Amino acid sequence: MAKPPQHAISPTRNEDYPEWYQQVVRAADLAEISPVRGCMVIKPWGYSIWENMQQALDRKFKETGHVNAYFPLFIPMSYLEKEAAHVEGFAKECAVVTHHRLEPDGKGGLQPAGPLDEPLIVRPTSETIIGELYAKWIQSYRDLPIMINQWANVVRWEMRTRLFLRTTEFLWQEGHTAHATEAEALEETRTMLDVYADFAENYMAMPVIKGEKTAEERFPGAVATYSIEAMMQDRKALQAGTSHFLGQNFSRAQEIKFQDEEGKEAYAWTTSWGVSTRLVGGLIMTHGDDDGLIVPPRLAPLHVIILPVLRGDDSTTAVLEYCQRVRDELMAQNYDGQSVRVSVDQRDLRGGEKTWQYIKKGVPVRVEIGPRDVESDSCFVGRRDQGPKEKKGIPRSEFTSTIATLLAEIQDNLYERALERQREATEKIDNLDDFRDFFTPGEQNRSELHGGLAYCYFSEGEQMSSILKELKVTLRCVPLDGTSGEGKCLFTGNASSTIGVFAKAY
Repeated sequence: MAKPPQHAISPTRNEDYPEWYQQVVRAADLAEISPVRGCMVIKPWGYSIWENMQQALDRKFKETGHVNAYFPLFIPMSYLEKEAAHVEGFAKECAVVTHHRLEPDGKGGLQPAGPLDEPLIVRPTSETIIGELYAKWIQSYRDLPIMINQWANVVRWEMRTRLFLRTTEFLWQEGHTAHATEAEALEETRTMLDVYADFAENYMAMPVIKGEKTAEERFPGAVATYSIEAMMQDRKALQAGTSHFLGQNFSRAQEIKFQDEEGKEAYAWTTSWGVSTRLVGGLIMTHGDDDGLIVPPRLAPLHVIILPVLRGDDSTTAVLEYCQRVRDELMAQNYDGQSVRVSVDQRDLRGGEKTWQYIKKGVPVRVEIGPRDVESDSCFVGRRDQGPKEKKGIPRSEFTSTIATLLAEIQDNLYERALERQREATEKIDNLDDFRDFFTPGEQNRSELHGGLAYCYFSEGEQMSSILKELKVTLRCVPLDGTSGEGKCLFTGNASSTIGVFAKAY
């Protein structure tokens, strides 16, 4: 009887997907829980992935005319009170600072002292304070548009947390723009949605659906919210980025007014948009396997890891010199507009231990070089998008000269695999019984392994809300891909011309 395959991660995805995710984060050394409840420590490998995401997105923001700035972490409570819908949406998640000093309590401890004149909210998002400043900066149509992005941290007091996916404090970027016309603001909203979709698909190798949120799912205070929705390997959806058309709601609340070209007073039209370190979680769940993380080459901190195979004899010097030569030749190559990122691991560890560390970290290409490889002027190469044992010898000059092609092939392969999984888990459903079956697990103790993306006609109302709540399903978005026609609402049987994407979600 054949032995079951051995994997680096236990449990596997099929055995316990939520725990598999936690184990991948740990095995890849991405992050760990901090001493502060609900917060995380992002470790160097995880932060390097986030940095690469930042750099790619930042280039895209600047290419579309945006500039970076920084705004305060603390927001006066009165600022949030100006926009009723906005504060209602975030009120339960706000962290509040009420004092500015600590004093001895007489018992060997400390106690708050010095009450603030007005409580300060630790930034959950920055629309209100940025709006206050835009009101000062904007006087004339000549001052518009203002197109600013901020890289920052935010705090939302989450009760249930999971590393990268949902933490009390997380890192993100938030763009905030102001325009003279509604048309310009709407164009900005859709442009940034396209930027996010392009990044997700072409850098993260993560296929997404672009769509508009319904009124119930809309960002608090927005006129319209658009999102990109991705599907993870457990067939749950992940909201991977949002772009909000705020209309004049915030500008009226915050008096962001200007004199237009006709000399009349007008309110600005504003937008906001953002993605966060949640993307790292999305990357893990899109590509990871039962041996650990897999990082798409365009975001990988290392493209190639070189592992010297040392025998402890006279061949050591020759092997190490050969490894450095291969490293230099690889670094002279260009991939995605930059030098190939390569490292030689000379640590005094067993070869198998080192190899599995990099498999679990998801480095795209591993190269093992021993005395025989030096003699044959070749490299023994493994790809992370293939099994750990699928390695082959390649002549050194061939390998180093074609590394960019190899990395591009891995990048494309990861996208196609994820796209195929999405296709397999997507259904158009027009029968409520089929809908219930689609989202009901066959085995209750493995409830994460079912469902997918369901395209259905719908009309909002209590009947739909009740069924979705029962099944723990959400309406992710109304897709922007032109999917339309005439049909019947899945939940009421009434005529409907609107198709939505339904899924269980993070």
